[in-house]
Amino acid sequence: MRFHDLRHTCVTLLLNLGVPPQVVRDIVGHSDIEVTMTIYAHASLDDKRRALRKLGDALG
Repeated sequence: MRFHDLRHTCVTLLLNLGVPPQVVRDIVGHSDIEVTMTIYAHASLDDKRRALRKLGDALG
């Protein structure tokens, strides 16, 4: 396992635990929040289902 793999896992877990992206960015030392959110953060299948369920509820 590479160090980068551990870093990626750390960022993903922190975001999944609800830690604000700005805090995660500071922890891992990214200068731009876009790096944190686009490269490291991945929506889980459960997150996608919840989002689509909310959309369905909003549409009736």
